[in-house]
This record gives sequence, structure tokens and C-alpha cells, in this order.
Amino acid sequence: MKVWMKILIIVPALWVAGMVAYAQSQSSSQQSGSDPVADAARKAREDKKNAAKPKKVYTDDDVKPASAAAAAAASAAPSGAAATGAAGSQKANDGEAKEDPNSETAWRKRFKEQRDKLAKAETELDVLQRESQKSQLEYYPDPQKALSEQNTRKDINEKVAKIAAKKQEIAQLKQGLEDLEEQLRKSHGDPGWAR
Repeated sequence: MKVWMKILIIVPALWVAGMVAYAQSQSSSQQSGSDPVADAARKAREDKKNAAKPKKVYTDDDVKPASAAAAAAASAAPSGAAATGAAGSQKANDGEAKEDPNSETAWRKRFKEQRDKLAKAETELDVLQRESQKSQLEYYPDPQKALSEQNTRKDINEKVAKIAAKKQEIAQLKQGLEDLEEQLRKSHGDPGWAR
């Protein structure tokens, strides 16, 4: 019985003490105006303000090209110097226009252009061949179109004709490349220029 009496006295006393502590913590948080959400928002704003600014990254757009810098320098120079610079650039342009057709750069340019055309044509041929393979297996949901294609094979025949034309074009481009090599040999140019 004594144990039960002690329990009946201690439990309510602890409960009252807990309620008092809880009330004090609530009143202190209300007095300070502290709201956890508001505190978190304030802290986030302060962190954002105190964060280091990102460093500037310079790109090609930020830097003037050399020709633009030269033009700016020419416009800032006296008019006589600008005229001399313009005459010098005119001579340089004339020199480029009168480039020797048997020079190494001219031959390399011709071979590069021919190889670029050949590579483009081969890529187009590859695409046409893929489309042709796809059309061999294509299913038409419209029965009229399916029946028409089955009898006439119009799409397939058109693609086959395009493939044949592209193969002929590639053969002509390869022949043109061989002709360029022959011209280079006859002009006594270095065979390395063809590469």
C-alpha cells in the first residue's frame, strides 16, 4: 500500500513538472518570435547572400577576334596609316587570288574538295540503302495502298533507281580523284600532296 501511495503522489508531480517545462518552452519560443520555418528561410537567405560569387568564364564571344582587333587598331590610327594598312590588305587579297594553281596548297585543296564530295555521296548512298531495306519490310495499314505497292512496287523501284544513280555518281567522283592524281603526276607535283 505504501508503494501505491508513493506512485500516486510521484506520477502527478512529474506530470505537473513536465507541463510546467513545456509551458515555459512554448512561452520562450513565442517571446523570441521563433518559428522553425521562418528561421530556416532566414538562414537560407543569409547563406545565399554570403555565398561566393561565381567567377567569370571567358568564351570566344568575349574575346575579340584578331581581325576585329586589327580593324579597331586601324580605325584608331591616323588616316595615312589606315590607308597604308588598307593597301597592304588589298595586296594580300590579290596575292591569294593569284595563287599558283600548281602549288602544294592548291593541290591539297582540290584533293580535299574531291574527297569531301565522295564522302558525302557515300553517306547518302548508305542512307538510301537503309531506306530501301526498310521499304522491303514496310507494312501499309491502308489495304488499297498495300495492294498497290504489292503489285507496282513503286516506292521500292524509286529507291532502287536512286541507289543506282548514287552509285554512278560515286564512280564518277572516284574517277575524278584518279584524274586529279594523274594531273598531279603530269605537273611533276609531289605525290604526297594527294593525301
